[in-house]
Amino acid sequence: MEEQLSIAMFSIHSCPVGELGTKDTGGMNVYIRELATELGNRGHRVDIYTRIHDPQDPTVIHLNENARVIHLKAGKNGYMHKLAIYPYLEDFTGAMEEFMLKEGLRYDIVHSHYWLSGQVGRWAQNRWQVPHVLMFHTLGAVKNASGVGEQEPLLRITTEKKLVEHCHRIIAATHREKIELMRYYGANPEKMRVIPCGVNLSTFQPIERAAARKKLGLQDDEKIILFVGRFTASKGIERLLDAMTYLKHHPKLKLVIIGGDGHDAPDSVKLKKLSLKLGVSNMTKLVGRVDQDNLPPYYCAADLLAVSSYHESFGLVALESLACGTPVVATEVGAMGAIIDEGKTGHILADDSPAGIAKALDNYFLERCDKVASAGTIRASVRKYSWSFVADAMIAEYLSLRDEYEDSSPKDLCFQAALF
Repeated sequence: MEEQLSIAMFSIHSCPVGELGTKDTGGMNVYIRELATELGNRGHRVDIYTRIHDPQDPTVIHLNENARVIHLKAGKNGYMHKLAIYPYLEDFTGAMEEFMLKEGLRYDIVHSHYWLSGQVGRWAQNRWQVPHVLMFHTLGAVKNASGVGEQEPLLRITTEKKLVEHCHRIIAATHREKIELMRYYGANPEKMRVIPCGVNLSTFQPIERAAARKKLGLQDDEKIILFVGRFTASKGIERLLDAMTYLKHHPKLKLVIIGGDGHDAPDSVKLKKLSLKLGVSNMTKLVGRVDQDNLPPYYCAADLLAVSSYHESFGLVALESLACGTPVVATEVGAMGAIIDEGKTGHILADDSPAGIAKALDNYFLERCDKVASAGTIRASVRKYSWSFVADAMIAEYLSLRDEYEDSSPKDLCFQAALF
């Protein structure tokens, strides 16, 4: 029986049980929730600390017997821009210490997610004298280098650089991310480990396409392209809509879009206006936000999933689609090169312009669809990405780091409680 650990996870700006597809709530939330649940199932105790978003949220939400989400005060309730949360991190740590004192808690490991959480993790590693594992999920320098969307502030870049230097272990989801960490932040490769993201194979599994379409009210003779994700510039949804203008010769082609904060939200209204401007509104269907448990029928109803992102730390939606037996056409981002078997389970775009995306989609419907593997074969290709395998790797890393940390001389440890 493996040794049981007590783990504090930090996801300050985004709640792991928040509504997926909305602002700041996406793959990272799935990752944290699924990993914590799997660790809890193994007998490890996991507390995920996040800020209160909704005043109706209970302080504690249990994911299972051993894993729970803990909501604490940090600034105002409701949505706050990520940068606006930064001045309240010290208040958050105070509330966390009060909670820990009340419950008599201590932890063997702290595991931070995203740079804001990393700042709390850096405080905790010094205050509690425990090893600090950090996963960035996205990097400010990479986002800025892409030139897409708003530029990330200097505060984020400098904070990420300090975190890279001072944390004990960095988890990268892909080898690409590891290289980016070394390139932009001078990260020491010896303190990094590559552990991929996972997929829930119980939730995401093939459903017969006709049955899935009937359930969703979609026509059997439609050619369906699916997009799943947040409506942020980095996801490339606008260039995917632009690509649809080249595909009007497919009379039954439809782009089904899942995500957003609701049909009346500014980002959704913007997409509707763009589809009208481009003349493809009759080829698009904005579904809105869909709970993760309800996503499989959409993946299974689709002919393919389109990943049009400019950059991704991994690309969980592609794993979900493949687990459902549906091929993926994607830009060369995140883990696409590792999880897509070219020509059999999908296609990676050589040209990611709207015209290039359109050509790849056109080719798929004209010829490539006949060469794609069966749903069962596609699903089998991602079995190694189950959360059980991810948890195995993470637990091994936790234990190894803990042992390394305990072997270190206390004189070598830097103690600095005030970091904000």
